[in-house]
Amino acid sequence: MLQPLIFDRYVAPARLRPQLWRLFLGMMVLMAVYLGWIALMGVGFMGIHGLRNLDAGLEGAGLGGTPASLVGVLFTFVGMALGAFAAVRFIHHRSVASLFGPRALVWRDFLAGLLIFLAMSVPGVVYVLVFVELGSGVAWTVWLAWLPVALLGLLIQTGAEELVFRGYLQQQLAARFLSRWVWMVVPSVLFGLVHYAPDEMGGAVWMVVFVTGFFGLLLADLTARSGSIGMAWGLHFANNLLAMFLFTTGEALDGLALYRLPFGPKDTEVMTFMLGLDVAGMVLVWAGCRWWLRAR
Repeated sequence: MLQPLIFDRYVAPARLRPQLWRLFLGMMVLMAVYLGWIALMGVGFMGIHGLRNLDAGLEGAGLGGTPASLVGVLFTFVGMALGAFAAVRFIHHRSVASLFGPRALVWRDFLAGLLIFLAMSVPGVVYVLVFVELGSGVAWTVWLAWLPVALLGLLIQTGAEELVFRGYLQQQLAARFLSRWVWMVVPSVLFGLVHYAPDEMGGAVWMVVFVTGFFGLLLADLTARSGSIGMAWGLHFANNLLAMFLFTTGEALDGLALYRLPFGPKDTEVMTFMLGLDVAGMVLVWAGCRWWLRAR
């Protein structure tokens, strides 16, 4: 069962101005700031590479196939975070800090989620390293050189998505609707849909959307039970850490992956099996986080 007081405290700032028109307008502001930031980065990119090479350069950068382009993609999410800040500050007239939850909870739960995810992933990681015939990715020297700035970028990327989906959207919908089918499911469905990438995922695209949305649903539940975005942020960070910096199927965002798996999105049967394992692993991690929250 949810602990109502914990969730009520988390949602309380959003109840001051819960009107749906404010939410729609806030999302428009968020998207405008996000796209404006990306455009600003594009201008900087053009200044570095020149107008003649802009199209080819932006196409390569968007795929994140090199360390520099991957870091660039991660830092585009600064705009998403700034957009969420602008929406709550200027449309809902509440503090930016209210998106996160209590500061002490955020960092404690972030660390707990990160460690629980990584600890429970150890058997799977060891199995893949020992028994799966992996291809080589980026060299260790390059990986280590880029890792500090890449980790900062990953913190921004995962934090920005949590601020929008488990922060802004979940809070504002919970302030307006009592049903979990609204404030848990709607943001999770949107979270899955924004990961729709048919060019990279091929025939597995809708399976990826479903699994991502299911992951979002588990994160929404943990956010409601913990009273901050910290635990969801920690799990999201750990998940993307393994998916971007350790193993990759090679479709995109693989510029800093150490190893390449011997299958890709076009291998639909293998992808279905692997995504099924992902779902099972997510449920185990979610259960571990639920246990930790009850014990704290």
